[in-house]
Order: sequence, then C-alpha cells, then structure tokens
Amino acid sequence: MPPTESSLDRMRAVARTRWRLAGALTAGMMAVYFGFLAMVAWAPGTLARRLAPGLSLGVLLGALVIVCAWVLTWVYVRWANSVYDTMVAEQRRSAP
Repeated sequence: MPPTESSLDRMRAVARTRWRLAGALTAGMMAVYFGFLAMVAWAPGTLARRLAPGLSLGVLLGALVIVCAWVLTWVYVRWANSVYDTMVAEQRRSAP
C-alpha cells in the first residue's frame, strides 16, 4: 500500500526541519572556521599576542575552533536523538 499524501507531507516536514538545523549548524561552523582563517590572514600580529607563557591568542582561538566543532556536533546529535528520532518513529507508527 503506497503512503498517503498526508504522511508524505509530514515526512517532508521532518526532512525540512533536519536540513534547516544542519544548515544552521554548518553555517555557524563555517563562520567560526573562516573567521579564524581571516584573522590568520589579516591579523597575525593579534594572534601572536601572548596571553600566558607558552600560550598565544592564536593557539587559544585554534583550540576554541576545535571545541566549537565538538559542541556543534553534540548539539546536532542531541537534537537528532531526542527530536528527530522521535519524529521519525511517530511517522513509522502512523504509516499504513
């Protein structure tokens, strides 16, 4: 039995929601990464400033770029496990 039009619409809404979140998180990560690269290119003196012995601003910001990637990945995984998987399970239960 083929899926009904309303179930297809609900699945499309679920897919749109996932793509919107994935796009927003991707845009956020790109902004962080390319912002850091822009500082490397146009403000190397600022990045060379020492914050503590053995720690420059560039090293700290580079580490924060990595931490930001972890945090954004965690946000997506947490959302997928709590919201997306629930939405997909509901669709499967209600499918003919």
